[in-house]
Amino acid sequence: MLDTLNRHLMHPFMAWRAGSKHLRHLRTVERTQFDPPDVIRARQLAALKVQLQHAWDTVPYYRAAWSRAGVHPSDVRELADLEAFPVLTKADIRRHNRALVSSAYDTARCRVKTTSGSTGVPLKIYCDEPAMQWKTACTVRSDQWSGYRLGQRVAKVWGNPEYRHFGLKGRLRNHFFDRAVYLDTLNLNDQRVAEFARTIRRHRPGLIFGHAHSLYLLACALKKSGGSDIRPNGIISTAMILHDWQRAVIEEVFGCKVTNRYGCEEVSLIASECEEHNGLHVNADSLYTEVPADGKLLITDICNRAMPLIRYQVGDVVVPSNRACRCGRGLPLIERVEGRDADYVLTPAGNLISGISLTENFAVLVPGAAQVQIVQESITQLRIRLVADAAFGDNSRRKIAALVQDTFGDTVSHEVELVDAIPQEPSGKYRFCISNVARERMQELSA
Repeated sequence: MLDTLNRHLMHPFMAWRAGSKHLRHLRTVERTQFDPPDVIRARQLAALKVQLQHAWDTVPYYRAAWSRAGVHPSDVRELADLEAFPVLTKADIRRHNRALVSSAYDTARCRVKTTSGSTGVPLKIYCDEPAMQWKTACTVRSDQWSGYRLGQRVAKVWGNPEYRHFGLKGRLRNHFFDRAVYLDTLNLNDQRVAEFARTIRRHRPGLIFGHAHSLYLLACALKKSGGSDIRPNGIISTAMILHDWQRAVIEEVFGCKVTNRYGCEEVSLIASECEEHNGLHVNADSLYTEVPADGKLLITDICNRAMPLIRYQVGDVVVPSNRACRCGRGLPLIERVEGRDADYVLTPAGNLISGISLTENFAVLVPGAAQVQIVQESITQLRIRLVADAAFGDNSRRKIAALVQDTFGDTVSHEVELVDAIPQEPSGKYRFCISNVARERMQELSA
């Protein structure tokens, strides 16, 4: 009853009050997702041309970079013509951050996204409100492929959860609009998992959403305690590689399919499985994607005008697909994402901490940290490998020490190792958190 009331009354009212058009956009993208591929590509080309001209006219970085490369927006007559334009890297964004912001936008009126991304490199991205509303619509559309319906409660298994920053207004918005409950993966132990299980039994969420490894640990804990009567409409796994053996356990415990999703803070949703669970549909309504021969995904955001990311190298390796999906959607497919992996780490108190959440904390909060990798060498010893920029100094080292103490306590020591680069694995993955120590504890939980 409350889900229906929220879907048809509270959610539309809150959207109207906030001036958000995302529900109108949702109706549009739900209708156009079944358009033929050539129609979708034509829309992308039209949007791309507008974005390129906007970037040339109002973004200092692109005018300079494209002039040096001898290219101009008018050169793009078909999508393949974009290949002549320079690639934008994470280092470029860090080095030229303000020069990538459009002069037509006031950053004080934009959403700010701060992230370490999939490679442990902290970035600050500005997104204009109309683009955020469009991206929200595209995300809700893919949420509903999992079986979730707008207005239902959501249980989030996540590090750095939003509730930490909620004031009264945020709590009211969450209660009536977002309707989310959280399990913080920065502090994961048996007691917290049990408390979270009781919470989601009480709230009966339509969707459980979280890191692949964290969802797996939650499922293992519930299975170990005698099974689960928690039956959401759908489960969405994101942020890390979802292995088949993890998927099998999660689906067994919760009695529903797991929908694998791929995205990043810089551009939001990139791709998601549909009901067929056979490849991921690219969010072609917001993005144009390219997969060069090396598999390193390039993304052009065709809707964010405040800080356009054009031919942005995300840092992940993907396997493209030319086949059509049996679902009938014309949205392009990628077979799988191969570029993200991170271990859990174990505290002396026996708690598990999500490596992806831990690394993001360090990368975002430590001044001058251009890229971070955390290696747990023993239960009482951490090695912090760090690519530093000019802002790194004594204050940065003090911040690292404070983060280690706050997270692990007084008994854990650390060593900061400054390196020129964090190497990729032979597979192309970045392992930005490595721990052999936690594996035994993980095996206990999954036994």
